[in-house]
Amino acid sequence: MKPIRLPGTLQQAVMRALRDKLQLANQRLARNYPEPQLVYQQRGTAAGTAWLQSWEIRLNPVLLLENQQAFIEEVVPHELAHLLVWRHFGRVAPHGKEWKWMMETILEVPARRTHQFEVASVRGKSWPYRCRCQQHYLTVRRHNRVVRGETEYRCVQCGDLLVAGDYLAPGG
Repeated sequence: MKPIRLPGTLQQAVMRALRDKLQLANQRLARNYPEPQLVYQQRGTAAGTAWLQSWEIRLNPVLLLENQQAFIEEVVPHELAHLLVWRHFGRVAPHGKEWKWMMETILEVPARRTHQFEVASVRGKSWPYRCRCQQHYLTVRRHNRVVRGETEYRCVQCGDLLVAGDYLAPGG
């Protein structure tokens, strides 16, 4: 997969937001937490992830390009909050009360667990399956596990075994 080239001005804006929120947190917590490394290699539909041990934030470059301002205002503080909570409180629930407190009280950002970005551009192929009540779409990984006979999936609504829908072409 070819790496996405992000404009330097966008990378600078992301870094500025990170540094501003980190400075705010360090002041309010009376700490001197170091600046995490930013890596633009997050894939799939996740906007970002926090890597605790390596003190790293991975951001999805495609979603960043498509949602620049929201990314800077929401995703960067969201992932920074995970790192800060881990250093400040230790191992706790990922979106628990400590994370919510860090987001709202310390970083002054609404605490939302998930983003609302359109993800069609980063969603992988899916394969149609069916049960007696509805159409389902399995990811490549789940579809391949079914094909190899490693697992089977059931509908959570009706309990039927999901069967590959050969009447539809793979798509997404």
